[in-house]
Amino acid sequence: MKLISDPSSSTNVSYILEIKSGDMILSARYSTPQPYWSMGKDTRKNINKNGGEVTLATIDTNSWSLFDESKVLLWQFKISDPNDANATWIAVLGNDGVISFFNLRAGRASSSIKIPDDPCGTPEVCQPYFVCSAPSDRTKCQCPSALGSDSCKTGITSPCGERKESVSLVDAGTGLNYFALDYVSPSSETNMDGCKASCMSNCSCMVAFYDNSSRNCFLFDQVGSFQNSNRPSNLVAFVKMSSNANGVGNGGGNKSFPYVAIIVVSTVLVILGLLFVSYRYYKKKKKVPGSPDDSSEEDIFLESLTGMPTRFTYNDLRVATNNFSVKLGHGGFGSVYRGILADGTQIAVKKLESIGQGKKEFRAEVGIIGSIHHVHLVRLKGFCAEGSYRLLAYEYMANGSLDKWIFKRNREEEPLLDWRTRFNIAVGTAKGLAYLHEDCDAKIVHCDIKPENVLLDDHFQAKVSDFGLAKLMTREQSHVFTTLRGTRGYLAPEWITNYAISEKSDVYSYGMLLLEIIGGRKNFDPGESSEKSYFPSYAFKMLDEGKLRDILDSRLNIEGEDERVYTAIKVALWCIQEDMHLRPSMTKVVQMLEGLSLVTKPPMSSPLGSRLYSSFFKSMTTSGEGTSSASASASGPSDCNSDAYLSAVRLSGPR
Repeated sequence: MKLISDPSSSTNVSYILEIKSGDMILSARYSTPQPYWSMGKDTRKNINKNGGEVTLATIDTNSWSLFDESKVLLWQFKISDPNDANATWIAVLGNDGVISFFNLRAGRASSSIKIPDDPCGTPEVCQPYFVCSAPSDRTKCQCPSALGSDSCKTGITSPCGERKESVSLVDAGTGLNYFALDYVSPSSETNMDGCKASCMSNCSCMVAFYDNSSRNCFLFDQVGSFQNSNRPSNLVAFVKMSSNANGVGNGGGNKSFPYVAIIVVSTVLVILGLLFVSYRYYKKKKKVPGSPDDSSEEDIFLESLTGMPTRFTYNDLRVATNNFSVKLGHGGFGSVYRGILADGTQIAVKKLESIGQGKKEFRAEVGIIGSIHHVHLVRLKGFCAEGSYRLLAYEYMANGSLDKWIFKRNREEEPLLDWRTRFNIAVGTAKGLAYLHEDCDAKIVHCDIKPENVLLDDHFQAKVSDFGLAKLMTREQSHVFTTLRGTRGYLAPEWITNYAISEKSDVYSYGMLLLEIIGGRKNFDPGESSEKSYFPSYAFKMLDEGKLRDILDSRLNIEGEDERVYTAIKVALWCIQEDMHLRPSMTKVVQMLEGLSLVTKPPMSSPLGSRLYSSFFKSMTTSGEGTSSASASASGPSDCNSDAYLSAVRLSGPR
């Protein structure tokens, strides 16, 4: 369920009500969405059952009812008195961020029930930076005295376009609160100076909140109105301001001195400017094309991004990783190292080892994942672009990548992921992709979904990672032509056949991933019998014969009939249909896996599976190993090269 308001008439901000993370949540759709209400934290609800995650909500019999995946009632929210038992109610999310309930029979709103119930509880009840108070339930807006202006302006128009020396953090005082603090995780746990330093080093940070009791530091790149705390508060607010805003720095003294200083400084700047232009012209004449030292274009790109994460120096990350001493793995464009920041935060640092294609991946990662946040997407903590160095710092994922947990290695002592954990990983990955496809400002096609790019935290919660090959699409675009990118074994047919790609290409890759999660094996395994070597073909055959249990990893011990096994298999086979129009959207995949949508039997005939299966074995017979170009052309239709699917090699190039 998802409800989106019209944009606010004054600030053009809209609001969204959605079920996510097992709760019903209201958020302001800022560049980084900020929640301001959740059903789980509303004390007005009636609790029917503790535990469980919300997956379904209905409005009937004068109440808002929320259910778990088994349709068991968890919470109930009364929206009217019982005198009109036959009332028909609807919930309306207004452009002020408030949910009102309307009785269709009476043609009026229930004035006694609002969500949220606090008059100052919505993000922009006042203008940004103003403090909202509600004496006698009438809101009053006032600018904090520390900001020194009735207009409450910070003087910063482009956060990442300001020089560090031209901005400062102003203590807005205690006694303030902010609507999102009860619903978001802190950026770090540190002392007050560390919190202020974190905000100053992050150009997109506009406000920092520090909690003296918990030592939690919260950073925000965009803010609405503050709230006046009616009880003693341990929170301290710091607002980033231009040093010249609101008359800061104006003082007494010799009145002629500023004019003299301006003339002297202007003269020096003109001379320096001429020298700089001459130097740049000389360097441009001498510069080698593609030189890694030419970073001005990249700097402009990085500074233009909104919500940009922390920019580290190379030495910051070298110290954090102890001179890159603990290597976690090696990817397509570089190695990943474990590190610890000064505030104790654990990170994983990807060190790109080549400019060129590595630079493209770097820009894609910073530009895409740096500005979005979702529980099932890996968080980019920061980056480094210094000289020829390109590094990315992610949140550290204790359990590594999914491939290390599901593929057989013939070692009995290795731990085995049970079916419940695998299923939750599959659902989490699907939710992350659904967010990329449908909930971001621009549609994002990941283009490289595979087990190596699904990371697991210490609770085995799945997070999609590695956005270096991702493709942005506007909401108006349904398909787009682009260069070949992805990993063999997970590429959708349209990549190979020169058709336009879309988010349905990710759906195909997800289907292959889901099959591997279910079977605990790669989609192609030459060590298996000829019937089982190409796993998708074998899965279609078992489905046709009604032997779905044979598709499941033989190492798993599942008591009784777990309907989720059969659901997951059918969903996977729907996702890998050759015709992209037959593949479901990722939102539909989530609904099917969670039991909210019926899963029908996918088409039995799979031209893709049978062609790949036959062409591979013909090529094996012809060449003895792999698929040469000659054997590929002799083994089947020219638009389908089996080698493009069966070998896990990362691709990126012209089509």
